[in-house]
Amino acid sequence: MLESLKSLVLEANLELVRRGLVLYTFGNASGIDRATGLVAIKPSGVPYEGMTAEHMVVSDLDGKIVEGNLKPSSDLATHLELYKAFPSIGGVVHTHSEFATAWAQAGREIPAYGTTHADYFYGPVPVTEELSAEEIGGDYVLNTGKAILRRFKSLDPDAVPGVIVAGHAPFTWGKDAMQAAYHAVVLEAVARMAFYTATLNPECRGVSQALLDRHYFRKHGAKATYGQGG
Repeated sequence: MLESLKSLVLEANLELVRRGLVLYTFGNASGIDRATGLVAIKPSGVPYEGMTAEHMVVSDLDGKIVEGNLKPSSDLATHLELYKAFPSIGGVVHTHSEFATAWAQAGREIPAYGTTHADYFYGPVPVTEELSAEEIGGDYVLNTGKAILRRFKSLDPDAVPGVIVAGHAPFTWGKDAMQAAYHAVVLEAVARMAFYTATLNPECRGVSQALLDRHYFRKHGAKATYGQGG
């Protein structure tokens, strides 16, 4: 079932390892087949070494397991909330990458300090509100997803393909699992540069709106000019 999707999700998970974004069994990637509404995700706590596409767990959007003998990632409910709320996305990634997680632990959004950031995120990478004690003591993983959705109530998830969960770590997404992994790599890079920028110049006010527009829209939208397309 969904062999190509499971292979793509495996590759996205392995990309996180190759790029140094995960330690041990930290992190996970998933992908959705919109035609069937089924999601393939990394199994919980399984080492990346030796992992195969057959290890991926398939569930429906209600979290019911329809294929796989292993437990799905403990973050499955968060992934499912994002898929249900953001119909344009096809993949979700969660990591505890060092610099992006540092911003999460500080409870700070990542400002758009320069053009590298602007190439991928149209404005700051937002941070969620902290979860309440009741939310943490209840369905914590589901409530993490709901916190992300509250933060994106007035934001475009296609223009800002990632979020910092306060006190936790980042989530990213994209058109498929590999693009979600790509955005996770980029997010860690801009988080690192933002940390250095804030350290060197705490008064930095960030990139201008004109420069943000110039760089974001050269890569995104109907009038994009970057690359060899068209």
